Amino acid sequence: MSTQGQLLLARQPIFDRNQRVIAYELLYRSDELETLIRKDGDTGHSSAMIIEAYTSISDEGEVKRVPALLSLSSRVILEEQIPSLPKKQVLIEVGIADAPRETVARALKALSHSGYRSALNLDTYKTEYDPLIRLADIAKISVRGLDKDQIRQITDHIKTLKTTLMAAEIDDYNQLELCIECDFKLFQGNFLSKPRLVKGQKIKANHVALMQLIQELQKPTASPEKLEMMIIRDPALTYKLLRVVNSAAYSLVRKVESVAQAVVLLGLEQIKKWSTLIALDSHKEKPEELTRILLVRGRMCELIAMEMKLPNPSSYLIAGLMSGIHLLLDMEQATLLQQVPLGDEIMLGIQSHEGDIGKVLKQVMAYESGDWDNLPPDFDAGLYEIAYRESLKWTKESMQVMYENT
Repeated sequence: MSTQGQLLLARQPIFDRNQRVIAYELLYRSDELETLIRKDGDTGHSSAMIIEAYTSISDEGEVKRVPALLSLSSRVILEEQIPSLPKKQVLIEVGIADAPRETVARALKALSHSGYRSALNLDTYKTEYDPLIRLADIAKISVRGLDKDQIRQITDHIKTLKTTLMAAEIDDYNQLELCIECDFKLFQGNFLSKPRLVKGQKIKANHVALMQLIQELQKPTASPEKLEMMIIRDPALTYKLLRVVNSAAYSLVRKVESVAQAVVLLGLEQIKKWSTLIALDSHKEKPEELTRILLVRGRMCELIAMEMKLPNPSSYLIAGLMSGIHLLLDMEQATLLQQVPLGDEIMLGIQSHEGDIGKVLKQVMAYESGDWDNLPPDFDAGLYEIAYRESLKWTKESMQVMYENT
């Protein structure tokens, strides 16, 4: 059995029709999670703590927990190896191909009898699955490769079975809108990783200023006075930054009244962090989860660089954030990078995953996606799991402070 620190565990969001996160599916490798949650020793307590760590978020200023979707085999369910977890915080997913249909049916009935909500993963829909769908609270269906007529036919039929419909493997925003139109209630997929492209889109002037500021913050020679000159070009950025600095998060003895004073008192690292957060937070029209993903990715890159004693860990933070900022601006990444001044190491790391920055960024992105097979055999699983969990916590706390001071 793997130790808790070596468990490879990541999360994938499940959205409502307004693209707000209403649950996270926990992604894990092989049978590690099933082993961890068995009823022995203190594992029940441990699994509850892990689930809370992965499902607690700041959502529009409110710190809350959303349910976790766990995929378990019918065997584990029928052998009653599920620990006592908060029923409202856990949904159990059972695959249609997991076992013979009679066994899957027994597992779904056992979950209902125990008070758990269940999701039936169908992959593809067939009418012969209807008896199983009636036993589940959620029917999870892949929509990859389906056209509008096929999706509509499925949803019109399953709605009569009184089961909530989840569309899975949604690859872009067009497909998401199609699934919303066809009355799916829950949505999951990689659509956040694709921009809504606008022909001829260019970076707005205030966005260029923020990105230039991020680049300046990386320079060891940057002075408080020079940073202040850059920040005060944007009144909204100045206002938000001073609000954050003077918030309860820092409990300073005296009020900070200038950006230069804030840099002197808190240091470049703190100013860098909050300026970057404010830059990301300025895109209110985008799903909040996209900001979460980029903050987790950037902080995880930074923590790994720090632990590995790599030079200039803040560059890894910037690389993680900048690797997805084109999604906030609805531009192609290559087009954005042509317009943004970034250091050569960061640029190469983002574009082609070259150098130490690129190597860490590539592995972090594989980890967060649950693509365990794309990680090298000798990578430090314990380091990455701890860094990921710490990054989830840091992101929640940072977004909360950010929201309280806007």
